[in-house]
Amino acid sequence: MLHAHEARTLRPQKTASTLKMTDITERAARLSAFDGHEHVWLGEDETRGLTAIVSIHNTALGPALGGTRVWPHATFDDALTDALRLSRGMTFKSAIAGMPFGGGKAVIKADPKTEKTPAMLEAYAEMLAALNGQYYTGEDVGLTLADANFLRERTPNVSGTTTGGSGNPSPVTALGTFLGVKAALKHALGSNSVKGLRIAVQGLGSVGWSLCERLHAEGASLIVADIDETRARQAKEAFAADVVESATIVTAEADLFAPCALGAVLSKDTIPHLGAKIVAGAANNQLARHEDAGHLMPRGVLYAPDYVINAGGLINVAAELDADGYDREAVMAHVRRIPETLTHIFERAHAEGRPTNDIAQAMAEERIGRACAA
Repeated sequence: MLHAHEARTLRPQKTASTLKMTDITERAARLSAFDGHEHVWLGEDETRGLTAIVSIHNTALGPALGGTRVWPHATFDDALTDALRLSRGMTFKSAIAGMPFGGGKAVIKADPKTEKTPAMLEAYAEMLAALNGQYYTGEDVGLTLADANFLRERTPNVSGTTTGGSGNPSPVTALGTFLGVKAALKHALGSNSVKGLRIAVQGLGSVGWSLCERLHAEGASLIVADIDETRARQAKEAFAADVVESATIVTAEADLFAPCALGAVLSKDTIPHLGAKIVAGAANNQLARHEDAGHLMPRGVLYAPDYVINAGGLINVAAELDADGYDREAVMAHVRRIPETLTHIFERAHAEGRPTNDIAQAMAEERIGRACAA
């Protein structure tokens, strides 16, 4: 495994292909989402249809680790902003979880259903290899387990695969989220049972679906939404769920809202219409802005910081890169400590009268600060 100072000083190797790599850190610095990111790389291959951004936020704790998102953002700056925000969140996620990794994230600007091709993934694999250990990646929205396996066969900088890895990390993310839901319920309602509660789940991808399975098995009544109408109908049949539109599920009357789709679902515009008093879900960047948590507190809404509750997948894939090898039992024990971390955040936030995401960020920054001072 690379040490943090090595990860910061490496530069991409030149490739003898149609892939072009450019350091766009200065361009990224003009955007409001930029937060002292160490490096932002653009990989372009017109021949093979690749436009990819790899954003490396902070490597004080170790090389950057974070998934690859494939999504048809409306503009390049939208994709860049997404990469910047997600990589920053990964820095905090890794720090809170006690992982020896920094924060990174990749965004491939493409429609995963119509534009993702083997040739494009080949070009992206070359980009990952050229980064020479600065960044390790895995599945995210639009990048499937099969895609990750494809990449892993071409570069070692990929984890969470069935090709030399521990497999799909989504069920582990869902387990941590489920345990985090219980911790939030315990803090807010005095009981961690989901039986008889109405829980709204936005997003029925691998993690959202797995979370629904666990909630349904323990007697929760589900409200679901997904942009894929077929997936929503399947959830209605599998879980006897009520189906609503993705745009309106935020307003659904529920005991708990679990965002498990794309980010920015909670904003100054949507929070006043939120139908639940607890938010605990697996999506990254659930808040449109960090400051939007200040709109939740006055309404008495308990918010489980996203990068704390959804850390299970990170914990799992990071364990693959351990020098002693992958230890499934140790991973599960680590994931089962997520509720303890959340409870500490909830209690400290209450005692200090501060938003939970402020407390989580402070905890992460404290660990990063200690690493920098060492």
